[in-house]
Amino acid sequence: MDVSFTAILYSVAAGILPPLIWLYLMLREDKRCPEPRALIFIAFVAGMFAVVLAAFSEYTITPFLPDGLPVIFTWATIEEVLKYGVAALFILWNRAVDESLDLVIYMITVALGFAALENALFLLTPFGHGQFADGLMTDNLRFFGSTLLHVVASSAIGFALAFSYKQKRWIRALSAASGLILAIALHTLFNFFIITENGSQTIVAFFFVWAGVVVFFALFEVLKYFRYRNLPPNAC
Repeated sequence: MDVSFTAILYSVAAGILPPLIWLYLMLREDKRCPEPRALIFIAFVAGMFAVVLAAFSEYTITPFLPDGLPVIFTWATIEEVLKYGVAALFILWNRAVDESLDLVIYMITVALGFAALENALFLLTPFGHGQFADGLMTDNLRFFGSTLLHVVASSAIGFALAFSYKQKRWIRALSAASGLILAIALHTLFNFFIITENGSQTIVAFFFVWAGVVVFFALFEVLKYFRYRNLPPNAC
């Protein structure tokens, strides 16, 4: 397919904008003690870099797998491991990550960067064929579906790390592994409903994701309460 520069530009803009909206909304929830913008930017770009690694890995491994659930599970595993991997490599060791809530924020920022580039790649086909209405429909569905799926899955890891933040090292390692397993399971389940059922269970998949979003905001508020409860007003 010969993709024009205009189609690429539209795909990038439409792919990145929805995750940036979700990122803005999340950072507003933590506006009392904002994270360094440079580190947020690095986390977002690291998530985009993970897409490149994931695409290469999936392209290499998929021909050796049976169709159906094995492929879905393998793709989910690759993507969740890589999102966590780039977060651990580029972000989580930084001295600015000094509160339990920070772990959730950066894991989600990585997830949104991943979703941004993934969205843009998905939009290349409809925009490249001049099907802008179909492209916008795809973008809207990914805004409320796949993008949030990445957020919910990565937040499972972030919350696992956050709630074990001051525990012993082996407990933190066990929590991280549990969060990663949960993220893979959530990702696999969502894709199973979308792909295997030929879209007939899309409403179920979207309900499942939005239920996860409700849980996410509840847990986010719990972490904010424990973070700020002993601080004077306006202190950070």
